[in-house]
Amino acid sequence: MPRGRYSLHDPHDHTPLAHEHFQCAPGPSGWRYVSQLTTPAGDHTGSVDLTLDDLGRPIRLELHAHSWQVRGAALDGVTWVRTDPTGTEANEGNVPAHAFTGTSPAFLIAITRLLRLTPSSSATRVRLVAFTDPVLAPRTVDQSWALVKREAHATDNAPLTVDEYQVTALDTGEQHAVHIAGDVVLAAPGIELEDLESPPSAFT
Repeated sequence: MPRGRYSLHDPHDHTPLAHEHFQCAPGPSGWRYVSQLTTPAGDHTGSVDLTLDDLGRPIRLELHAHSWQVRGAALDGVTWVRTDPTGTEANEGNVPAHAFTGTSPAFLIAITRLLRLTPSSSATRVRLVAFTDPVLAPRTVDQSWALVKREAHATDNAPLTVDEYQVTALDTGEQHAVHIAGDVVLAAPGIELEDLESPPSAFT
């Protein structure tokens, strides 16, 4: 069960945004990721709880950020309910999309589990609902994912397989790289793995 800490920063000016203290593991239903977010000063700001099924579909999502809350799942595309900090207004949304995304590294792992790309696969288009900080506002985005390289790196234990993905935002053409080992993000725009207490889980 990997457990550790990511640091999140603005990918453009590198302003520190948060620390994400996480743990994740494959389970009976597929894969689950839970985390708590704090400011660089240590104040609690939110949480992530994401469960995938064996096919990589989000069967349960719960996000908290600055007293806003989102609960969602794969249902007729993806469906979610977003509640304001007072708890008096709850707005439901539904989009014919494949999955969710956001600032948490959990979503990058989830997309790779859904797409199951190989180095010989062609780039695959995916439609996502992104929940943007600080109020978890939903926005539909289209991306293209390609697995461009898979390398095994020697470690003190077993070899560590690292996948390098190229992700393209289809509205702007902007591209970036994402490096993933098992169920841990090693590097991505705005994400840095600062601490890892145990090796990544290997998906079968």
